Amino acid sequence: MAKCVNKVILLGNVGKDPEIRSTGSGTMVANFTLATSDRFQDAQGSWQDRTEWHSLVAFKRTAEIVRDYVKKGSRLYIEGKIQTRSWDDKETGAKKYRTEILVNDISLLSGREDGGSYSGSYSHTASAPASNSNMDQRQPAANEDYAQSAEISDEDIPF
Repeated sequence: MAKCVNKVILLGNVGKDPEIRSTGSGTMVANFTLATSDRFQDAQGSWQDRTEWHSLVAFKRTAEIVRDYVKKGSRLYIEGKIQTRSWDDKETGAKKYRTEILVNDISLLSGREDGGSYSGSYSHTASAPASNSNMDQRQPAANEDYAQSAEISDEDIPF
């Protein structure tokens, strides 16, 4: 069978405060929407913005992070997969469908001054929050050039 890929990457803003609930077995679930925008030129040559709204769902620890740090206006980087659920409407009996993004990884990009609820960024796979102003967590090199101070020989190269 051929290899298949179901991966979604989104960078956008939360549309409204997340809805947090628990399943009957106690699993935490967060539902929220994320807006992404595209800019395109119309037939007359004018630039237009188009906003797309995405429904997202997060479970367990990721849902806890959403509960604690995400609110309306938060800027997020999301990695996940797309899924479509179906059910029968109880009133009409019609088949209903909902396509949503199942969140696997989340990074909070906005600080308090941007309308977010957390000053810095957070990725649930990272061990510590990162600075919002500088995503590079390495310490600045001392007065000497790092490349010159890092004595590497041919034996240190693995190939």
